[in-house]
Amino acid sequence: MQKKRILSGMRPTGKLHIGHYVGALENWIKLQDEYQNFHLIADYHVLTTHLNTDDIYQNTIEMLIDWLAAGLDPEKSPMFRQSQIKEHTELHLIFSMLITLSRLQRNPTVKDQLRYLHIKQVIYGHVGYPVLQSADILLYKGDAVPVGEDQVPHVEITREIARKFNNQYGNVFPEPEPLLTKFSRLPGLNGDAKMSKSLNNTILLSDAPEVVKSKLKKAVTDPQKIRKGDRGHPDICLVFSYHKKFNTDEIPEIDAGCRSGKLGCFDCKMNCAEKISSFLEPIREKRKYYLKNLDIVKDILTDGEKRGREVAQKTMADVREKMMMG
Repeated sequence: MQKKRILSGMRPTGKLHIGHYVGALENWIKLQDEYQNFHLIADYHVLTTHLNTDDIYQNTIEMLIDWLAAGLDPEKSPMFRQSQIKEHTELHLIFSMLITLSRLQRNPTVKDQLRYLHIKQVIYGHVGYPVLQSADILLYKGDAVPVGEDQVPHVEITREIARKFNNQYGNVFPEPEPLLTKFSRLPGLNGDAKMSKSLNNTILLSDAPEVVKSKLKKAVTDPQKIRKGDRGHPDICLVFSYHKKFNTDEIPEIDAGCRSGKLGCFDCKMNCAEKISSFLEPIREKRKYYLKNLDIVKDILTDGEKRGREVAQKTMADVREKMMMG
């Protein structure tokens, strides 16, 4: 029995942080044995917020190294750049005829992004982001899409477009289901709802132990716990949320110590830093290997693009046949 397919991807913004790992990458690694995975480096999507392309290639390599170091297997999971497979843009054009502007403007994810990024002039590419994303997913006939909760509206738009195409021209595309990650988001070190490199509130997968310690020293904690003896509220402390991911064995002890006032914030932070650094150690070591062997990384990218292109070309042949345009 053939495995179901998954398409998932990230915009190449350079080195990844632990929020990327928890929110997406960890789940991709687990799923690559269960599904046939395709992993997209969404370099065209970068243009929706940044027109400067000077750093895209270097950021692509940095991100790909993090994918590999974290455990994505290029034999199981082809990894490729969106811009190097022209069928992405071709299918995007066709899909843009199947959805109204008003439907795209109702997308809550785009509304949130516009507020979050303080964008005053909205370009079509940003509003139409979910349409290109739909083309990305359906070009590989993805049956499922691993996403965080904030991306579920995009998957629903993909399902609508697939349904509209199939009803209009004949069945080509599945209607993919969202696969929600169990631990979908880590707050930023400054208390923001999520980690963001632009806000400088992240711990990178490549950060050395001393850097992790330095960053956690500055992390915000329970505002009502000022001194060590003060009773704390771990449920509102972002450091405790990190413990819940990277230090599960000590959760009862940390919870009790914080609430009683016996555990001070500094000691709690340093314990958390140690656990995060220990978790990141094998990733950092693999990263060093790939940095010394960049030709291997580039070969993985070339091979992934070849394999992805073969699937994309077959899908577009099916599309043209159904539309009687091939």
